[in-house]
Amino acid sequence: MKQEITIKAFFLSIILSIVLSSAMAYLGLYAGMTISASIPAAIMSMGILKLFRESNILENNIVQTAASAGESLAAGVIFTIPALLLIGYWDTIDYWEVTKIAMAGGVLGALFTVPLRRALILKANLRFPEGVATAAVLKTGHESDAKKSSESLKLIGLSALIGGIVKLGELAFGIWSSAVGGAVAIRGAIFGMGASLSPSLISVGYIVGRNIGILAFSGGLISWAVAIPIYSYLYGFEGESLFEGANIIWNAKIRYLGVGAMVVGGIWSVIQLAKPLVESIQLSLKTLGESGNDIPLEERDLPVNYVFMAILLMLIPISFTYFDIISSWTSAITLSIIMCVFGFLFSAVAAYMAGVVGSSNNPISGVTIATILFSSLLIITFFDVDSSKGAAAAILIGAVVCCAAAIGGDNLQDLKTGNIVGATPWKQQVMQLVGVISSALTLGIVLTLLHEAYGIGSSDLPAPQAVLMTSVANGVFSGNLEWGMIYAGAVLGVLIIMLDQYQLKRGAEFRVPILAVAIGIYLPIELTLPIFVGGMLNHFAGKTASETGKNNGLLLASGLITGEALMAIFIAIPLFYDKNFWPEYALPTPYNDIVALALISAIVVGLFRVAKK
Repeated sequence: MKQEITIKAFFLSIILSIVLSSAMAYLGLYAGMTISASIPAAIMSMGILKLFRESNILENNIVQTAASAGESLAAGVIFTIPALLLIGYWDTIDYWEVTKIAMAGGVLGALFTVPLRRALILKANLRFPEGVATAAVLKTGHESDAKKSSESLKLIGLSALIGGIVKLGELAFGIWSSAVGGAVAIRGAIFGMGASLSPSLISVGYIVGRNIGILAFSGGLISWAVAIPIYSYLYGFEGESLFEGANIIWNAKIRYLGVGAMVVGGIWSVIQLAKPLVESIQLSLKTLGESGNDIPLEERDLPVNYVFMAILLMLIPISFTYFDIISSWTSAITLSIIMCVFGFLFSAVAAYMAGVVGSSNNPISGVTIATILFSSLLIITFFDVDSSKGAAAAILIGAVVCCAAAIGGDNLQDLKTGNIVGATPWKQQVMQLVGVISSALTLGIVLTLLHEAYGIGSSDLPAPQAVLMTSVANGVFSGNLEWGMIYAGAVLGVLIIMLDQYQLKRGAEFRVPILAVAIGIYLPIELTLPIFVGGMLNHFAGKTASETGKNNGLLLASGLITGEALMAIFIAIPLFYDKNFWPEYALPTPYNDIVALALISAIVVGLFRVAKK
């Protein structure tokens, strides 16, 4: 029988979990989106394990399971926890609080999904497209010779070097521009357009594919080609330039359309999945009565009685966290129970969505915003808490739920991969916890470095999702939330859902998932345009990650993302001690823009050519 949890697999799991969670933390704070790291983790671990005399597919699967769990936790953390800085509740990143919240949310997410495995993977037999693709990568790698694995690893390494050099020149030395943009006014209506010149955003678009790229950019066009022109025509604008004026309008008003659409999207996800989720949970509960002897060893999950006890234990540190904010044990315990209910519900939603459309399309943003909005309204109605502490409590509820939901979707994908390659479920579940704990112990350090170097919420590190959570929580407690725009966004969200259901009814391949459009409405146009370009590259190259495990474009895109993100963290280390450490060698205008456009064009052409092979 092949070994699974070996010494080399265990330590490689920890290393890759730390590396990928750090990279995804930067990407999420920079771009407002993260990607599933299961396939990159599988390829990286495969290449490294091939250096040993003996390795097998089950070891490789264990490593990617832990590493991708760490990456998923990073998404949950950076979407929410930086909001505690932005609302002024924290002056600096509190390492121990970040670790405690991340670990509690991540462990809860892993535990919540234990009873769902048999229901969703074995009974319901959902597709889990990314889990199937990862299994194909693992099988292909272990059926091929060492030379091909070495070539894949070299491709990732080379692309990571390219991504790192581009980020070094742009961010550290300021040689070339990081983005281009402009606007025109037609009879008082501003029409703006811009694009970040980041290889990682092109790569994100390539990985998520054509459909999501088109939808995210369509959301951007709703904001920048429709809403901003109408608003500027009716109410005018401020700013030293037209493009600045457009950005002021978007930041103060228009992005709340995306908030409304995302809240509707989160609620719709729950409504849509209510019946299958209830059926899945009922199937899970039936399995609890089966004795251990009825289930073969290779099919066993972690014992559910220990899982339940561990969930109760996780509520203790969370209750202490809430007590520190609101100084009432009754309120703290009540909020912990509310968090636990939301956490399980949305972990189950994320797991089911991962089975249907993949974990990259999970409604994490929507359900987290819905959680924070509902929690804020609950706290302001039933608890006697001042606004700053109430907003912090709502964000902390959202943070744990977001971490749990992010882990929930990813874990079921990995367990599907394990089911295909013949892995032991409880061993994978143990390694998911290892990945969560490794990542949780690291993310506080990474957030501290990035914040001290660039400033979370700044132009270098805009943290779109955390800013969104801040706006919602602060807006409820201060009473100045842009409810008009939120209601308009909610109506827009309903119309998009109706369009998507029409596409479903007519059997169209191209669907219109509400959250993909909503995130595009909310994100700056500079981010959605390169994501669209990457998605179209994927389409014209003729291959996607879900179709084949031999996708060189996927390897190149993964390397660009990893290299750029790790270089940004490397650049941040000396800035932690000296803000002026990196000298500036900026090219004069317009050569800074020309060089940047030439570099990103070369990368786009290179990605296309590699993907075509």
